[in-house]
Amino acid sequence: MEELRDDADLTPKRFIEYFSDFAFKLAEKQQAPADFLSKKCGDCDDFATLAADVLAQKGYTTHVIMVSMDAGTHVVCYVTQEKAYLDYNNRVSHELVASDGSLADIGAKVAASFHSNWRTASEFQIANGVRHCLRTELR
Repeated sequence: MEELRDDADLTPKRFIEYFSDFAFKLAEKQQAPADFLSKKCGDCDDFATLAADVLAQKGYTTHVIMVSMDAGTHVVCYVTQEKAYLDYNNRVSHELVASDGSLADIGAKVAASFHSNWRTASEFQIANGVRHCLRTELR
């Protein structure tokens, strides 16, 4: 965690590069950031919430977005200044996904990456380990 916070040149693109060797492991509950980083293993909500927290501390405006689809649920971190979102599934390619930032656009693009249809897209804020829904859009 210190390495991320101490990186004076940290950008969203650089942030995702730190996770190229992390493994995917789906869990019922979100891991504490220290556990996610030490195990080098986790899922999309571990990554998106960590990205939102660390990048916000670097001055970026971040949004944790959860997309519910026919194929399941996926969480990403949208960064306003980049007009793009970080997706744990792109950690090897280091690609950010361009988006206009609307919940509908993010929902459609996330669902397309799963070859699925989206049902809802919601922005969440995490406070003391609890998710609070800020807004939701239905398809």
